Amino acid sequence: MIKFGLITERHTDQIVIKSILAGYFNRSDLVIRPLQPEIDKDKNPGGWTLVFDYCRSKKFRESFQSNEYIIIQIDTDVLVDSENSNYNVPSRDENGNKFTIQQLIEKVIDKFRDVIGEEFYDKYQQRIVLAISVDSIECWLLPLYYTDNRKSKSQKCLDTLNQALSKKHNFTIDAKKSEYYREIAKQYGKHKVLMKHYQDNPSLKVFIEEIESRNIQIFEEDDW
Repeated sequence: MIKFGLITERHTDQIVIKSILAGYFNRSDLVIRPLQPEIDKDKNPGGWTLVFDYCRSKKFRESFQSNEYIIIQIDTDVLVDSENSNYNVPSRDENGNKFTIQQLIEKVIDKFRDVIGEEFYDKYQQRIVLAISVDSIECWLLPLYYTDNRKSKSQKCLDTLNQALSKKHNFTIDAKKSEYYREIAKQYGKHKVLMKHYQDNPSLKVFIEEIESRNIQIFEEDDW
């Protein structure tokens, strides 16, 4: 079966991406390998700078030997106008105009192209799928709980999501507990649910379109 390598900021982000992939391909048995952070939380707790560190590493280049596709996730809230000059992505153009979500995503792609190395990136571009969540992956979960304009928010999504979660589930996700993210994200593991809602959030829509553009086919015979 086709194997996906997964590079994310945190384990909770992996949970969301795994559910989205399961829903998109309508399969719960996909082979998805956490590359960064690794499964052992104590040894590798994660963090956004570690996403870039991994993409610079020899491990990243070697990961294409055992995985057909590498998915890289990062939130833009840690990059936009960051004080970290190595990874800073501006939020506005030279005239002071704020970038659109699509333009911002393109700027982040340029940053990854630079970090990975342009030659290597171009060679493996069709096997690299960037999951750039604007401005956080919690924004991707809003369409599951809202039918008004809040489902398309791209800022301060955690607070908005928590408002709905406290009413429906009697918990919030400030503490980044895996079991809570699993409870929320499992809804996207259903193909009909994902297909119904993914277009409601702009950057989630871009991620799904990136997967579609790869024309990844998973057949039953892949199980053998």
